[in-house]
Amino acid sequence: MGAGRISEWRKLPVSLTELCINTSLRCGQSFRWRKSEDDIWSCALHGRIVSLRQDPTHLHYRSVFPSQPVAPPTPPSSAPPSVAEAGPTDEDTLALINHYFNLDINLTKLYEQWSSADANFKKRAPKFTGVRILKQDAWEALVGFICSSNNNIIRISQMVEKLCTNYGPLIGHIGSQPFYDFPQPASLTGKNVESHLRQLGFGYRARYIHQTAMMVAQEREAGWLDSLRNPESPVLGVRRRLAGQMRDGGREGYRTAHEQLLELQGVGPKVADCVCLMGLGWGEAVPVDTHVWQIAQKDYKFGKGKFKSLTKDTYNAIGDHFRSLWGKEAGWAHSVLFTADLRAFSERLSTKVEIKEEEGLIKTEDDETARVETVVTKSEVEMKGRVKREREEVVVLEKKVKRRKRQ
Repeated sequence: MGAGRISEWRKLPVSLTELCINTSLRCGQSFRWRKSEDDIWSCALHGRIVSLRQDPTHLHYRSVFPSQPVAPPTPPSSAPPSVAEAGPTDEDTLALINHYFNLDINLTKLYEQWSSADANFKKRAPKFTGVRILKQDAWEALVGFICSSNNNIIRISQMVEKLCTNYGPLIGHIGSQPFYDFPQPASLTGKNVESHLRQLGFGYRARYIHQTAMMVAQEREAGWLDSLRNPESPVLGVRRRLAGQMRDGGREGYRTAHEQLLELQGVGPKVADCVCLMGLGWGEAVPVDTHVWQIAQKDYKFGKGKFKSLTKDTYNAIGDHFRSLWGKEAGWAHSVLFTADLRAFSERLSTKVEIKEEEGLIKTEDDETARVETVVTKSEVEMKGRVKREREEVVVLEKKVKRRKRQ
């Protein structure tokens, strides 16, 4: 494929509290974004390569379009062909970004609601602002989370890249780096796919991916997977519809989607909830893995009595508890706490310890009131701790010397 057309950099006003791509693209939702040495994130999406960089006030974006049309693009690979027939253009990249990052929802207000309902969220959230649930292609989310079984984010990303490189369409290059879109279900139904995936290091997941691709491509109606979507969070270009009343255990559409996903190979309750939340737009889906189980024990009094181990009943009870706290976007709020628990973001919990005091109020140039605060860094706290320990050690030594003199 020859060199494609590259658009100019454009920018969208969005603060880091409303979207932080360095967090949202690294927290185990999507596994295809690549970050360059100059802090540019890139991914093949909807028939083009989208590149992003961010400053405190704007999200900057540009697109690389293929020299020849690539069909069908994603998302949505699992939707009927009529959903996206036209080729990509400069004009619809902005619509794609707004859709993909769910930018029509005011995240600051959501954080305020979740914080008012939950003291633990209020304590942890300030260091993890801008975490958004992405509106991904349902098929990509399904396969990505089948790969997540007994795995970590780095290895999942490597597997997904191998899938795209070996079975997905080439969209174009940035420099010498090729970018492939995610393969459609039909591309993974060949008789040699399972054995080839095993050679590529997928292990037992190779059979799950191949059999699930067969079920989606050959045993389900076209568009079946996207028919399970939350109608309030449809695929790009489709009008929203109401999804019904929130009930204990989630809305009826969510429960139906979860149940049908469990019929697929390699899909248990956690994978089904991941797909519901991050591929089908059901915000009340709460995936419970080892991270979330540890959070539930540490901060929400699970791990005792009838919920002392992660059984099916405990899994459901954790989801119900979070839904009772945070409502129909409980899975989004839980993802903020999940992100805070990831080792990749541990520096945020140690670099700056706490805000110690408010010094006062000032007026900014646009006449808005801003708070001036004193921040105590980790190094300062550690220094104070070392000084205190050294003083205590000196006191102990002095006491020992006095006792010896008495003897």
